[in-house]
This record gives sequence, structure tokens and C-alpha cells, in this order.
Amino acid sequence: VQLQASGGGLVQAGGSLRLSCAASGRTFSRYAMAWFRQAPGKEREFVAAISWSGGSTYYADSMKGRFTISRDNAKNTVYLQMNSLKPDDTAVYYCAADPTVVVGIDSRVEERYDYWGQGTLVTVSS
Repeated sequence: VQLQASGGGLVQAGGSLRLSCAASGRTFSRYAMAWFRQAPGKEREFVAAISWSGGSTYYADSMKGRFTISRDNAKNTVYLQMNSLKPDDTAVYYCAADPTVVVGIDSRVEERYDYWGQGTLVTVSS
């Protein structure tokens, strides 16, 4: 599976962005998908995950209520809708995929993912 993230950019605090992650490969619909992010000078952290069917989602506590992960298996694409953005949300956002990850605590561990996109930069100005 190859992943291509897009949709990043510059936005003012309080604004919104929608990130997309397009996947190649016929088995996309059987992969759990996730978003991680890495802020300057910090370690990469978990943002959200979604099961292969879209029926289960899981979020980092700081993103609950502001971010929404979704997927369209017909388009081989996973999305991250980000609302009420804060300067602390500034980071490179990465999508990841794996066929064996269980959405929940397991999906927070980046080592569980075999496939990664190249990242898209989100900058939130104050």
C-alpha cells in the first residue's frame, strides 16, 4: 500500500482544514488507518484511527470533539477534518495503514503500522 497525504496549509487559529490520504492498492478497504503528527522539536504523536469498515474510531484525548476521522473505501481515501485549530496543532501530519491494527489503545502505537505517507504540513497562526 502506498499512501499520499495532502490538504495541509496555513490557517488562522479557530479555522478548519481537511486532510486527505489517498491509498493505492486493492486491499485498502481491509486496512485500519490512522493519523499521526509531529510538531517541530517533538516526537511523533497519535491523532486518530479508524477501522477498515469505518465503524470504529479512536482519538487522542486532546483531539476529541475537534477532529473527525473518516474514510471512503470506494475512493481509497481517509480524511481528517480538523476544526477549532490552535497554534499547538502546527505539525506535519502523517497517515498510516496496517491490516492488523485494532482500533483503540493498540492503534496509538506507531510501530504497529507498516505503511506511512510522506506527511503534509499544517501551520496554525495565532
